[in-house]
Amino acid sequence: MSLFDQVSSETENEKPLAEILRPKTFQEVVGQEHLLNDTGFLGRILKQQKPVSILLWGPPGCGKTTIARLYAQAFDVHFVPLSAVFSGVKDVKQAVEEAKDRLKYQQQRTLLFIDEIHRFNKAQQDAFLPYVEDGTLILVGATTENPSFEVNAALLSRMQVLELKNLEVSDLTKMLDKAKAYFGFMPLDEDGQSFLVQQAQGDGRYLLGLLESVYASVSQGEDLSLEDLGQILGRRAAVYDKSGEGHFSLISAFHKSLRGSDPDAALYWMARMLDAGEDPMYIGRRMLALAAEDVGMADPQALIHVTSAVQAYQMLGMPEGRLPLANAAVYLALAPKSNAAYMGITNAFSLAKQTGHLSPPKWIVNAPTKLMKALDYGKDYIYDHDTEYGFSGQNYFPQEMERPVLYKPIERGFEREMKKRYIYFDQLREKLQRQK
Repeated sequence: MSLFDQVSSETENEKPLAEILRPKTFQEVVGQEHLLNDTGFLGRILKQQKPVSILLWGPPGCGKTTIARLYAQAFDVHFVPLSAVFSGVKDVKQAVEEAKDRLKYQQQRTLLFIDEIHRFNKAQQDAFLPYVEDGTLILVGATTENPSFEVNAALLSRMQVLELKNLEVSDLTKMLDKAKAYFGFMPLDEDGQSFLVQQAQGDGRYLLGLLESVYASVSQGEDLSLEDLGQILGRRAAVYDKSGEGHFSLISAFHKSLRGSDPDAALYWMARMLDAGEDPMYIGRRMLALAAEDVGMADPQALIHVTSAVQAYQMLGMPEGRLPLANAAVYLALAPKSNAAYMGITNAFSLAKQTGHLSPPKWIVNAPTKLMKALDYGKDYIYDHDTEYGFSGQNYFPQEMERPVLYKPIERGFEREMKKRYIYFDQLREKLQRQK
């Protein structure tokens, strides 16, 4: 007989386990002590009994919705939940009108909770502003994305941003204990529970979803082996949103590991991205950019090596294609680094914006017409191959500006050789200028 058949309340039996075990008070909430303790922001606000609009920013399953519900309960305000995925401006307007009536006729304020608030566009987010300002609404938003990028500045300035963290192992273990107390038994030994916690990766809601599958599959007193557990649960998909902050956080970690000459970290972040379903070509393109930006002329072969690796991936496909990509990552991580060429072109763009009105000197401009020849275009140009050094030393910048130094080679890798060449031509240019 399944345990679910033994639960007395049929209504409760229909609820997801995450809803059944949802904390009823702030004291039952696991994790987020930095916000809920006496010195934390929520702890202080609850003590003062002065609710403010807040934005809960954190990963999935860390307790954002639970905290929003308890926040409304703590201040005895009416709780209205909306999801930005399913709701629009019409729903917001309706909630606002009902909040106005509730305040006018029942003297009760309304807490409007918007889950996934980052999915609202700017116009939809702007719709909250007047009602947050005049006190009609206490707005509580929840987002998994960085609000600096996803929530408009006007709304953000009217809310206190609270960053929530992934749940720790100890927090998830407490949730297992709570489930055990509810059901009256735990079908998993310590290894099984540890496996479950590891699979959850800090996501409390996901952990309870796994537990629900476990309890639905066993009877009172039945024990599951790790093999049984693996068959019931399958494998968790990696937490990764290819268009969200997780995407940019991981590629940033990968890029900085390569720049920081750490091949082990680079391979780790590459594996994380590939395991989560990232497009390998995106990783390849990022390595091409890094080869030009961060390795540069310290190792000109880096760009060639990565290009070959990307082409090899295209020919091989996955899973073998990950090998040339891994080779490229290791090569880039251990290559000497120089951003001199990158800084050179950056400096050049800056200078070009300031001096874009200046023309090239006439002697380096072709003169395809009689008029241009009459105006001395092309006159006195020196063909470098005809000179003693194969180098004329002429000025190729506009006559109205002083010669700038844009490329500054450094003493690393092959760029040491580039620096020698740069100094050679610079000194030869000065010598030829003096001889004129």
